[in-house]
Amino acid sequence: MTRSVQAFAYSRPSALESARGGRLLGLETSGGLTPTGAEAHPRFFSGFLSSPRAAARGLLAVADVAGARYYRQVPRASLDPVVTGNGDRLRFESFSGCCGVYARLDVGRDGLDGAETGHGTTNVDVNNPLREALSRMTGDDPLHLRVGPDELAVTTLDGAVVEKKVPLPDRWLRGFAEAQVVSAGFDLRAELTAAEAVRFLRSLPRGSGSSSRGAMWVVPAGRTLRPTTRPAPGAVCLPGPHRLVALQRVLRDATALRVYGPVADGAATASAWEVVLPGMRLTLTLSPDPARGFSGEGGVLEALATEEAAEDAELVSVLLAWEPRIDPAELAARAGLTVERVRTALIRLGTAGRVGYDIADAAYFHRELPYDADRAERHNPRLVAARALASSGAVVLDGDLASVASGERRYQVREADGMLSCTCRWWADYRGKRGPCKHALAVRMARRESVVTVGGVR
Repeated sequence: MTRSVQAFAYSRPSALESARGGRLLGLETSGGLTPTGAEAHPRFFSGFLSSPRAAARGLLAVADVAGARYYRQVPRASLDPVVTGNGDRLRFESFSGCCGVYARLDVGRDGLDGAETGHGTTNVDVNNPLREALSRMTGDDPLHLRVGPDELAVTTLDGAVVEKKVPLPDRWLRGFAEAQVVSAGFDLRAELTAAEAVRFLRSLPRGSGSSSRGAMWVVPAGRTLRPTTRPAPGAVCLPGPHRLVALQRVLRDATALRVYGPVADGAATASAWEVVLPGMRLTLTLSPDPARGFSGEGGVLEALATEEAAEDAELVSVLLAWEPRIDPAELAARAGLTVERVRTALIRLGTAGRVGYDIADAAYFHRELPYDADRAERHNPRLVAARALASSGAVVLDGDLASVASGERRYQVREADGMLSCTCRWWADYRGKRGPCKHALAVRMARRESVVTVGGVR
């Protein structure tokens, strides 16, 4: 597995300290992008939290996911959470080491006591002493949050005094992108009151044994969710219920539980579980199986397969301005593109960590992950293989049919209603549910190239 090393450099450790009139939660930052460019220690926010205990527990839940492996659990270093300032909210994000769980805490203006935030994205230090201090918070005494160094620290930053180096697998980067694409196809399936949410979540198995690893299904039943052994109409998949354990952190302050997912078709699917808190939301998005991370889902491959999408993404990226909600129709009008091409461009930008997707808002948001996320495209096995097939002349086009020579075999690819099917084993196993196979991608590339060559237009 290809890896890089992600280096974090902080001016000092994050800490929870006593302060005049309450406590101060100082989260130190390490590198990141802002509207003015790259900064070593960006500063996004300084103000009071409306619900200190809920915010502390939510941040701990995000950190829990960053340090967890829910499949084949082995000790490993974890990535510090990412925080984005969007003007009206702070978003804390993390991804599990096994690439199967994406977590995000959205703290809105109500949760920030009405204060504005800066704009940009960076990593924040969540160290063990800070975790212990946050875990001991029991009351709601005033809590001042500072994201980034204070003014005194800014004037004395001669160099980083806290450093962390963490292996960063390429599949982790691909998983971050795939989770956004998958969740964009979800709809709200159920909403539980606080009492029913607590009752349901506490009834789930918390271990990682055989009873909790497989796919479980739930259906709305009155005010709660009822487990079922099969995907009945209206059912939502809960793959590996033990992976919701991080939500236990915030149940004391929960006001509701919202469940999102696609229409059930009989197969295990991803789903998202959102706990509503005072002024904030904590969401966990689960891959279709604990043994199957988001990195292999293939939902972004179509958007990566054409040069048109690459050019559109470059144009759209120039128009982004750290919006908390991106309106594709407005972007389309400004860019002179169709809404569909803008949506494809946003998917492509998601592979570079430049946009995320908020299920509750049903909208993309602008952020810039502070690492070389273009590696997710360069090292995607199916994409790399498809480009090699297309460039080597292995694809022969014949109307709606195409043949692709791969290894010692030749595969037939058929297009119907814009969808490509293939005679390979990958298609037989997944029927497009994990994205196109390398042969279909190669055909898509070859068709695009033939249009450009013959027509001379894009």
